[in-house]
Amino acid sequence: MATIACASSTILIFNNSKESRNGRSFFQVGSAGFESKGFIPFSAKCRKIKAMAPPTVSAPKRETDPKKRVVITGMGLVSVFGSDVDAYYNQLLDGVSGITPIDRFDVSDYSVRFAGQIRNFSSEGYIDGKSDRRLDDCWRYCLVAGLKALDDASLGKRVLDNMDKTRMGVLVGSAMGGVTAFSGGIEALVRKGHKKVSPFFIPYSITNMGSALLAIETGFMGPVYSISTACATANHCLCAAANHIRRGDADVMVAGGAESGVNPVGVGGFIACRALSQRNDEPHKASRPWDKNRDGFVIGEGAGVLIMESLEHAMKRGAKIVAEFLGGAATCDAHHLTTPRLDGLGVSSCIIKALYDAGVSPEEVNYVNAHATSTPAGDLAEINAIKNVFKNTSEIKMNGTKSMTGHGLGAAGGLEAIATIKAINTGWLHPTINQYDLEPAVTIDTVPNVKKQHQVNVAISNSFGFGGHNSVVVFAPFKP
Repeated sequence: MATIACASSTILIFNNSKESRNGRSFFQVGSAGFESKGFIPFSAKCRKIKAMAPPTVSAPKRETDPKKRVVITGMGLVSVFGSDVDAYYNQLLDGVSGITPIDRFDVSDYSVRFAGQIRNFSSEGYIDGKSDRRLDDCWRYCLVAGLKALDDASLGKRVLDNMDKTRMGVLVGSAMGGVTAFSGGIEALVRKGHKKVSPFFIPYSITNMGSALLAIETGFMGPVYSISTACATANHCLCAAANHIRRGDADVMVAGGAESGVNPVGVGGFIACRALSQRNDEPHKASRPWDKNRDGFVIGEGAGVLIMESLEHAMKRGAKIVAEFLGGAATCDAHHLTTPRLDGLGVSSCIIKALYDAGVSPEEVNYVNAHATSTPAGDLAEINAIKNVFKNTSEIKMNGTKSMTGHGLGAAGGLEAIATIKAINTGWLHPTINQYDLEPAVTIDTVPNVKKQHQVNVAISNSFGFGGHNSVVVFAPFKP
């Protein structure tokens, strides 16, 4: 594991391994690397953290044990482009904007009147009618995405009934949980008193319920819980799920994120935070990562779920493997409620730790699915972090899925993991749309406005959340 120490304007990042590659360190950050003395200079101030540096630093190796290698065998989603993975990615490749005026509730007096609102959603075949009417949309999206992912992995009911369900788990998180159920319960309490509060108020509000409902539906009795770290949620869930497989706790994990934030509380709350774009006259042009004229993110919703499986288990059952999960990491900026560190230190350390966990060098990475929310501070902080970690970005391509889908909050990492895996499988990167006037600091190819063909070697997908939560996951084509 790497440890980080800050002292005035210097950040120290150490690794506890014993050997070095060619007498030098593994990671390069900016123009400096991990020399045997073990430090990297940064121009930033932060609290002092004591740490001990070993005399040498070694490069990690990729996992070779089939019991610990984690592969992706299924994907499922609910998105602004529907609930079919291929249709979703084709829309992204075509550069279609899913941002439209909100018509789910009255927004006539709202300063923001558009979103990545899901329309014509159907849970038919996945949720019975009675439950469908009761459930918060967040959990409807979660159930459909999770069950579709299991179907995609050829893990339907008949197959599952012959498997050891104590070795199968669910880890699907949400940033806000059942917001509609929560606001409805509060409204009933205020207007009619506590006796009129629905018995489903608490169960359908709390953030763990997506995982619980999927477990109840499938009978999975392994690790079942949720993580809630704002917009970094889904990536945190993917990392934790993979670690359960690596440790031998489970053979199969259903993991990702779900969110339904396009409602009065969600939109009103983010307006109050002054986080949203107000480009009401041109909603399809509102989400514009790295553009000089960006003015905030566009709220979205949906669910993105992966089936993560040990290679050994997947091979035994003859599963289709679509990608390999190499590793991931989580850090915190420890800086501000909503604003990221502009120097990107928290993000830099997260990327470094994720690559170390994955057993790959920065030079192997040639695709970044960026967090890229279209906020003035966040976009540049992420760029600073990426440029700090990757010494040479000439071979790297980077895009922003949110330019078309909006920001799915706790679901964003799941939806973007699927986009990343589809890029690996198809050899095509979707564009970042609305690139009109790029920030001068952005010197990496952002795949502006038109898709590009690109053979992905190793990809990272970034997700960051309010509170300074950072999470990075690493994917690659599966090679036996």
